[in-house]
Amino acid sequence: MLEKGKISIRQFTIAVILYIVGSAILIVPAILASKAKQDAWIAAIMAVCISLLVIPLYNALGKRFPNMTLAEYSEVIMGRWLGKAIFLSFLTFPFFIATLTLRNIGDFLTTQIMRETPIQAIHIIVMAIVVMSVKLGLETLARAGELFFPWIMLLVIVMVLLVTPQIKVTNLQPVLEEGFLPLVKAAIPFISFPFLGSIIFLMISPSVNRPMKAGKALFSGVLLGGILLTAMTVLAIVVIGPGGTARESFPSYEIARRISIGGFLERIEVVMAVIWFLTIFFRLTVLLYVLVLGVAQTFRFREYQFLAIPLGVVTILFSIFEIPNNTYLITFNQTVWPLYAPTFGLLLPLLLYIVAVLRNASSSVSNDTQMK
Repeated sequence: MLEKGKISIRQFTIAVILYIVGSAILIVPAILASKAKQDAWIAAIMAVCISLLVIPLYNALGKRFPNMTLAEYSEVIMGRWLGKAIFLSFLTFPFFIATLTLRNIGDFLTTQIMRETPIQAIHIIVMAIVVMSVKLGLETLARAGELFFPWIMLLVIVMVLLVTPQIKVTNLQPVLEEGFLPLVKAAIPFISFPFLGSIIFLMISPSVNRPMKAGKALFSGVLLGGILLTAMTVLAIVVIGPGGTARESFPSYEIARRISIGGFLERIEVVMAVIWFLTIFFRLTVLLYVLVLGVAQTFRFREYQFLAIPLGVVTILFSIFEIPNNTYLITFNQTVWPLYAPTFGLLLPLLLYIVAVLRNASSSVSNDTQMK
């Protein structure tokens, strides 16, 4: 392993939660409400439950190879060259997620806060910070997440309390007005984004100080992240209504804009902005870390840090030139991504596990394979 640092179970769980919440906290309520309307919260619960069924598959792979990353045991299972080819195709997954995440940052800031600032400048500044974080290593990143997490939860609680006077429970009615089909249509994009992306933590789990318990931490992190996103979806519907939630590009930010207490405490949407900045920064950093570590392990480099800058630059270029506008991004997330994400988030780990079982491959045979 190129990564010599170790993180705790607590830090790993927090990393999963922050990754799952990430950019999803701003845009997921709109995606759900556009399909399921006032039943978006039911679709969210359905998606979380289905997503949790995939985690045991990830855990089964991790337990067979507790001290190896996905990059390493892909070669053990499929053979050196085929394994490299398969894993390199997998790396397009975190790369595209990183590209889309960076674009989310640029679109949000240029449309809501810094409207006169070129999106290219925002992407460069954000990626520069992310690159520095990756170069500092996994331990530093995990400690930062552990430090940010209590403040993020505090800000969420404060925002919920302040927006309570705006809540209209009647916005949740009628329940199941159009049946279950809209729930399924809403749940599929939610499963694809962000839950299937949690497979990238198979690149990090060997660095947990108790790797055999990393599976439970991954499950807990996905569950808690899903609960937080579901709660934000419910809040969006009861505050701005199903129609308003579906129309807004960033409904969670709109919730914070509607806070008004006594006519003097108003427009404190910066609370939501801070929550989102912290979670999406962590999400993007984890993605770039997985990307550079995966490339380094595939090509047997002695270190991975030097790859952070070139891969960061490529991510910036793709986020600007391959995604022309926010409308394109929304359409891509709702049409292409639900088909693309299961390929690497579900079918690939299922294939690897089946072949590993048939070949009786485990970490015990990894050393012999790597010597060939």
